[in-house]
Amino acid sequence: MLYKSNQDLPIEIRTRLSEAYQDWYRAAFNSAIDWYGEAAKAHKVALSAVRMQSAMHKSVV
Repeated sequence: MLYKSNQDLPIEIRTRLSEAYQDWYRAAFNSAIDWYGEAAKAHKVALSAVRMQSAMHKSVV
């Protein structure tokens, strides 16, 4: 199941993450679901991508 917009994301993702990080999560999830075919694994990949992006932004500031 692909997420077409951030409004389609689970409520816990929409409430925990900023709009920019929701975009990252959605892109990573959609890519991972195509690759792995498992929602649970795609969720883990997407959260990891968000954490990596967050860490990169903190190191730049």
